[in-house]
Amino acid sequence: MTTTTAPVVTVDVGALAPTDVVAVARHGARVELAPAALAAMAESRAVIEALADDTVPHYGVSTGFGALATKQIPFDRRAQLQASLVRSHAASSGPAVEDEVVRALMLLRLSTLATGRTGVRPEVARTYAELLNAGITPVIGEYGSLGCSGDLAPLAHCALAAMGEGEVRVDGVARPAAEALAAAGIEPLALREKEGLALINGTDGMLGMLLLALDDLRALIDTADLAAAMSVEGLAGTDTVFAEDLQALRPHPGQAVSAANVRAALAGSPVIAAHRSTGFTRVQDAYSLRCAPQVHGAARDTLDHAALVASRELASAVDNPVVTLDGRVESNGNFHGAPVGYVLDFLAIAVADVASMSERRTDRFLDASRSGGLPPFLANDPGVDSGHMIAQYTQAGIVSELKRLAVPASVDSIPTSAMQEDHVSMGWSAARKLRRAVDGLTRVVAIEILTAARATDMRGTGSAAVTGAVRAALRERVAGPGDDRWLAPEIAAAVELVADRTLLDAARAAVVRTA
Repeated sequence: MTTTTAPVVTVDVGALAPTDVVAVARHGARVELAPAALAAMAESRAVIEALADDTVPHYGVSTGFGALATKQIPFDRRAQLQASLVRSHAASSGPAVEDEVVRALMLLRLSTLATGRTGVRPEVARTYAELLNAGITPVIGEYGSLGCSGDLAPLAHCALAAMGEGEVRVDGVARPAAEALAAAGIEPLALREKEGLALINGTDGMLGMLLLALDDLRALIDTADLAAAMSVEGLAGTDTVFAEDLQALRPHPGQAVSAANVRAALAGSPVIAAHRSTGFTRVQDAYSLRCAPQVHGAARDTLDHAALVASRELASAVDNPVVTLDGRVESNGNFHGAPVGYVLDFLAIAVADVASMSERRTDRFLDASRSGGLPPFLANDPGVDSGHMIAQYTQAGIVSELKRLAVPASVDSIPTSAMQEDHVSMGWSAARKLRRAVDGLTRVVAIEILTAARATDMRGTGSAAVTGAVRAALRERVAGPGDDRWLAPEIAAAVELVADRTLLDAARAAVVRTA
């Protein structure tokens, strides 16, 4: 997490924007609660308070949970009921989830609390805002959520920290929650009726990871377009197939955007111009070059669909039971993660395919029979040197892994809670594998750019303004062609330049200068 001077994000009764979630999760933006949200929470809390002394059982207020929902809890044990729920459900295991994911999860739970449909006191929401603003991040293990009823275990760890229990991280250092809260001057929560339940019933973890992945993938697909353009140029291909009128014959919106990006990146390329002036005789390029807008565009359209689902989920009040607008307290199934889980899996499929095409373009550079006159493996002295031979192996290993990660999690289900929860979404698992897939795509595209830049330098025929700007930005960290060097640091540098969007920014700046 990077602390910046980002604007304060106001959590109101309505939906957060995706950019709000990214700002808080990744950039340390502060959080404040709108007066309308505090008023809505106070109003719905009054409904819960009125039920607290009712002799008629109400789920989550005066009963147990899940398969124990038929057990009525005595008046004097109901506060303990909520604390016990949180403690028992904070049962995750495995490596710690990334801080940005936990912060996104907490903000999204806070947003649902602010709708006034959960029946918690405003004090509960204030405590979550204080934890976020103090940079106190609960430690959550990777395993524990089945995506129904929402992300129970991850959310329970956050509630546990708000109670001053469990473990948290502050500035990356793990410490007991009680110590961290005391140091920040935050009073631990003493939960009351329904509040523990309201803090753990939600799709916030999987939604948070979806929003973060969408932020990454918007930039990564743009970068994949750029990589494809660099490969077309480096392989002495043709840009005629990217013409606007040809693309318009198949009016998928994402395809049009990707084709326009490739055209812009290749504008003014001396390699492309040479083809036109010399009567270039190659009839057509391989699919991995010629069909890049079709594949990248389909990925873009998948992103748009996933963003639509995310926007609906951002506008949702996910809890069980909920306090309706007319004051009823009703049980429901809105916590089921299927809508989010499906698109998380869909995105993993698109990521795998974009990466697969990138690897195929890279492979063409290394085969002297297909590279259009380049030396084998782009080696400086083939035989003595191996060039980028094993960089492509690294790509291939990642692409193979991405294919496995594309197998959907959401088609699986395993019954829990004595068969009360007999169908679960596995949305959290879909989100976790998508994060790994996004990382893999970043590495694959970075290696393609690294290879295409080397090929263009070795060809020595110049480049377009945009692709040249990208190559120049890369050369600030990675030297040009020469004898074999330790390649891993060069790959790592290229990955960093893709991940932090340095190369994409260089391309965009060059487009502006040449427009």
